Amino acid sequence: MTLNFESEDIGSNPSDNRTFHDVLDTFVSRRAVIAGGLAGAAFAFAGSKVSAKGITPTKRTASGVAAKARPKIAFTSIPLQNTAMPTIAPEYQYSTLIPWRTRLDGKGEFAETLNSDQQAVAVGLGHDGMWYFGDNRKGMLAINFEYGTTQHALGKAVPTSLEEVRVSQHLHGVGVMYIEKGPKGWSMRKDKRNRRVHVNTPVEFSGPAAKSALLENAAGNQPLGTVNNCANGYTPWGTYLTCEENFNGYFGSTSTTWKASAEEARYGINASGFGYDWHKYDERFDRSQPGYANEINRFGWVVEIDPENPKAKPVKRTALGRIKHEGAELVVGKNNRVVVYMGDDERFDYIYKFVSSGDWKKMVAAGKSPLDEGVLYAARFNDDGTGNWLELSPNNPALASWTIDKILVHTRLAADLAGATKMDRPEWISTGADGWQYGTLTNNSNRGRSGQPGINAANPVPLNADGHIIRWKDSNGNLGGTFQWNLFLISQETFDEGGQMFGSPDGIWADPDGRIFIQTDGTQPGRNNDQMLVADSKTKEVKRLFTGVKGCEVTGVAVTPDRKTMFVNLQHPGDGDPTNTNFPAKFTGAAGPRPRDCTIVITRKDGGIIGS
Repeated sequence: MTLNFESEDIGSNPSDNRTFHDVLDTFVSRRAVIAGGLAGAAFAFAGSKVSAKGITPTKRTASGVAAKARPKIAFTSIPLQNTAMPTIAPEYQYSTLIPWRTRLDGKGEFAETLNSDQQAVAVGLGHDGMWYFGDNRKGMLAINFEYGTTQHALGKAVPTSLEEVRVSQHLHGVGVMYIEKGPKGWSMRKDKRNRRVHVNTPVEFSGPAAKSALLENAAGNQPLGTVNNCANGYTPWGTYLTCEENFNGYFGSTSTTWKASAEEARYGINASGFGYDWHKYDERFDRSQPGYANEINRFGWVVEIDPENPKAKPVKRTALGRIKHEGAELVVGKNNRVVVYMGDDERFDYIYKFVSSGDWKKMVAAGKSPLDEGVLYAARFNDDGTGNWLELSPNNPALASWTIDKILVHTRLAADLAGATKMDRPEWISTGADGWQYGTLTNNSNRGRSGQPGINAANPVPLNADGHIIRWKDSNGNLGGTFQWNLFLISQETFDEGGQMFGSPDGIWADPDGRIFIQTDGTQPGRNNDQMLVADSKTKEVKRLFTGVKGCEVTGVAVTPDRKTMFVNLQHPGDGDPTNTNFPAKFTGAAGPRPRDCTIVITRKDGGIIGS
């Protein structure tokens, strides 16, 4: 049975809200005469050359300090690849770390046939977003495990018992592991802080919807688990934020008469899910079980984990809303209030932000979480390069009849009513040295198709198979209700050696010097491997630093404080098929071992800063 790992491409937004495509179409048309025709206008806009309405980005950093000299991106850009092993720029080198099945007790690794108890104390599958908490030689690495199938782990298309379901469930979640650099490079070591958080780990809810009846089940079961952990964030108080994305695909129904409610349909819930078949053996995931009617509402959150305290329960922060969270980019705004930017990764869904109610330092000192008290917003992009943050609370007249817990549990429907702009699969968001937020819009090949929303200013490409990168900057030190925006890169307009350079931008990270690291997940030019590139935020020069292996996604970015070591992940190498690759083992074909997701450790051969 083929599993659908691209449910983001399906779309479940029936609202008549304006699309980003339509906004951009109007924006470009308005400037066509000035730029010498439509094509010229599009080029000028994508290059941020227009000066109308203050769209040109500021040259100052988020802290107000003058930006440094332009960063050096001096390495040799490598060609696209279609190989069974990774390729890296000649100035760089890489090694591998914590592949699937690595034991958290430091005693090597389990065999391919590991059971559910073993998988619960081992590195999972689907290495994705992560962050590193430590110094230049040792620290804690928190890493997401987005998904794991019985096909990959057990060689079975679908599970045939609860035990096999448990193996799959324990492949998912988060790992927190102590790593250090020794004479032979980086490795994981035994540490009392090492732990796994998976689908059956006790968790708790906090914030405005924590006590909502919408999170209670008649069965009375305690809240358990986190799933489909995609991108991430981290806080200035030292905790890790993991984000639940395509949670809908793990639920199904054993009843032939069950039908999804309007709320469930808006989140893409159906009777079969992605084909994991958990619902056939675990009642929690069976939508036809009345005792677990609200189990579905317990997923789709940003989850906070303390990497230093393995006894602390992961906390689902309800104030940040329930969507298919792709990430949680936290910045400290004016008056020390924290601001969290988030994308909802599905065709025609939205970009959000949360603003804390007060100074985060004072809130933490008072025993309050800055992520529990504040206001959630959804973004509307306007034709003229401005935008508005639409409040998602009963204070908004469009939501006056809604309670705050209903808004936070059914956030997508609230944003529909508020009038947010439909986007082309909002993915990762990162804050640049220039103070602008950079967000990837992976693709949307349905945009402009018959019966589907057309282009707009922020989503300018019809049948957008290759995606683009947008950026915006809020007013009033990230706290304001308005913002400026422009396009950073349109994938179809990036060229290398006479051809398009990349497609399907996904992961993104901005360094303090003005470099933008771009990772891809999806079709690449020439059907080559996914990759990681480095761009200059001002000149838009782009170079290719690293390419993955056949069938993989390149994802996740974390660095040591000196930025001389970078951690990157290879997810689902070979799509789990040893005829494509045996990575990280040397490729020998079908006779070799199953490929394993793992972390890549990247350094410059001369010991310099990554990206230089």
